[in-house]
Amino acid sequence: MKRFKYKYLTIAVLTLTLGSCKKFLEPPSTSFLSPGFKITSVKEAQALVNSCYSNLPTLLQGQPASYGGNTWNLMEFMTGKSNSDLGQTGFVNYQTLVYNNTSFYFDTWWQYLYLGIGTCNNALESLGNMTGVVSDSAKNNMLAQAHALRALYYFYLVRMYGAVPKVTAVPKDLNLKIPRTPAKAIYDSVIIPDLLVAESASLPWQDNTGYLSKGAVEAILADVYLTYAGAAINGGSQYYAESAKHSKAVIDNGGFTLFTNYTDMIKPANKNRGEFILQAQFAAAANNNNPLTSLTIPNYSGISKYSDEYGSVFPTDQFIASFPAGDKRAQEKQFFYTTYPSIKDNTPVVFAHHYIYKWFDSTAVRSTAKSDLNYTIYRLADVYLMYAEASNRAEGSPNTNATGYVNAIRARANLAPIGTLSQSDFEHEVWLERYLELCFENKMWFDMLRTRKVHNDVTGNWDDFVGHKTVWNATFTANQLLFPVPKQETDVNPNLLPNNPGF
Repeated sequence: MKRFKYKYLTIAVLTLTLGSCKKFLEPPSTSFLSPGFKITSVKEAQALVNSCYSNLPTLLQGQPASYGGNTWNLMEFMTGKSNSDLGQTGFVNYQTLVYNNTSFYFDTWWQYLYLGIGTCNNALESLGNMTGVVSDSAKNNMLAQAHALRALYYFYLVRMYGAVPKVTAVPKDLNLKIPRTPAKAIYDSVIIPDLLVAESASLPWQDNTGYLSKGAVEAILADVYLTYAGAAINGGSQYYAESAKHSKAVIDNGGFTLFTNYTDMIKPANKNRGEFILQAQFAAAANNNNPLTSLTIPNYSGISKYSDEYGSVFPTDQFIASFPAGDKRAQEKQFFYTTYPSIKDNTPVVFAHHYIYKWFDSTAVRSTAKSDLNYTIYRLADVYLMYAEASNRAEGSPNTNATGYVNAIRARANLAPIGTLSQSDFEHEVWLERYLELCFENKMWFDMLRTRKVHNDVTGNWDDFVGHKTVWNATFTANQLLFPVPKQETDVNPNLLPNNPGF
């Protein structure tokens, strides 16, 4: 399959509509915008911007109605802190760490991230050549969104695969046997410059329609600099300072606030509001349903209107036990649940394990079987913890703000505030809060990679990544630091070889 060769030239059918987030979720029209066409209307320009967002939902499910396409599973399987009902597709390979370059998920992630990059490249080229259609400010904001989303797609790629092909323009032919560019060079020449361009535009600090805001750009920058400072780039303390600067800008200027209750995050009315900084958009009314509700319902439990209840991912008992005593997040129907009424007769169904409640859309479960929830990429709690970690590293000790942000997260969890801690102890506290607060949001695996540490849920220690033994008796090695480049890609492009170590 020559997906790598053709995906850059595949230009999605684009919806020629203006306006709200709902509009760019509606099924596409039959209008077609080819690469390099001349933009003559605001609708055409907006359609190109909208196309850049089209692959954000594939962070959850690259191939609809496909077990192997549920891309969200991969990063949770890899942590060793997840279990799965009925051995969901590929789980045993990740549980035992015997996956290879033909295993599920790797090809889906690669393909759809590059499709996202392709739509951004097309938008940047066409919007860049646009004249007289919109004001200069509006044009810059359109370009800013394409730049920031291209950076985000590449940010996922380099963390997963390391060196990857650098494609920043619409190809003019099918000669696409492009070699890999080192991850650091991708950061330096694409990711960071793209985000700085986006930051310089006049995007609003907050956007409740689902489009990128300046707050979202700053949150991505904070994450990029925090990752760049850590492994595998090891950029140094100045990048921790940059991360702290950009995360503080989100906190001070973005207008975002922590939700009072955890269950506020699973209310469709709160999409793109409050704590949410950047979300992948889903809309049941547009037949674009969030798949995580059905994916995380206990398998064949009979509690929902879904014909398929997958139980694809749920926490290990050891991970649940790692929450501190009294932590509200581990209590019933907060982050997890252990019982729910049967859809047939309303009698309680008691599960054998804890299951994830973070994606529980009660309307979909009991009525429509179509989840209207968005998927969160960044929220304020994440940014609080990025600031706390980065400023602690940059300054050599936790400052008052850093401690206050950690305590705000702990207060919502009904935990006592922390007092004065050493730099090391504070860092461990922040790492643990990230594990607990952001669990099953596809954050933990990336935290393991950049810190090279793993919380041992049995001993409570912070183990070195290499040598950590999971509760499944599998041991992380250096081979787990990068995913393999998919075989179907190396088959059509030998310049992607050699593959990553171990593959």
